Amino acid sequence: MKSQGEKIAVLTSYDASFTTRIEQAGADVILVGDSLGGVIHGQATTLSVTMDDMLYHMRHVAHARQQTLLIGDMPYHSYENKQMALENAKRLMDAGADMVKLEGAGIGAGSVAESIEHIIKNNIPVCGHLGLLPQSVEELGGYKVQGREQAAAEKMLADAKHLESIGVDMIVLECIPAALGKTISNAINIATIGIGAGVECDGQVLVLYDLLGITPGKLPKFVKNFLATASAENNENLIVNAIKDFVIAVKQNQFPTAEQSY
Repeated sequence: MKSQGEKIAVLTSYDASFTTRIEQAGADVILVGDSLGGVIHGQATTLSVTMDDMLYHMRHVAHARQQTLLIGDMPYHSYENKQMALENAKRLMDAGADMVKLEGAGIGAGSVAESIEHIIKNNIPVCGHLGLLPQSVEELGGYKVQGREQAAAEKMLADAKHLESIGVDMIVLECIPAALGKTISNAINIATIGIGAGVECDGQVLVLYDLLGITPGKLPKFVKNFLATASAENNENLIVNAIKDFVIAVKQNQFPTAEQSY
């Protein structure tokens, strides 16, 4: 899709009912995200999400999924070394995932990249995640835009290139300046999926509950409530139409707008 210039629409799902609606709406990828810590469990961060939580939701989503590419988040403390990472990645794949996602990069022994490379060498596809890393929110000092300073931007670009070099298939870029999202997307051959990273990424992902405007509290700047503007003619399903509107907006380069970017 990247080589053909077609944008990639990605949404999170945590159960069978929403998975069916997402497929009806034509999304390209479903992510069973550790964001369930907030929207399902009501926690302030993703740090309390366990491997058992992820496996529970993955099984339900995988049961309902017909053909959409399915990615599973590796939760906090599930990839502290390469052996643990491989074991837990296999568990997600056994539960129905097509690919696993890990946050972070780094180079050398003990780095996330080492765990990623070990997983890939064992024939499990991996999606990377750079920028704002929700599992490292305490170290980052909160949910803040990353990569504003030149040194940080250069490191993120280097990390993206390194992840590509070890065989990662796509990278989520979260909460970074739109200009940096464009730079990284143009510098690597694998797909970038933005969330608060500008319209020039190769695709966009949103938490489904954010898209529907049902997440408690204030929504992040990069979110649009698509349900608020969805139409329902002839008793059509409003939720499906809202998701369709998101997919169309992504495909037509209409989301995110400048107002929803950094």
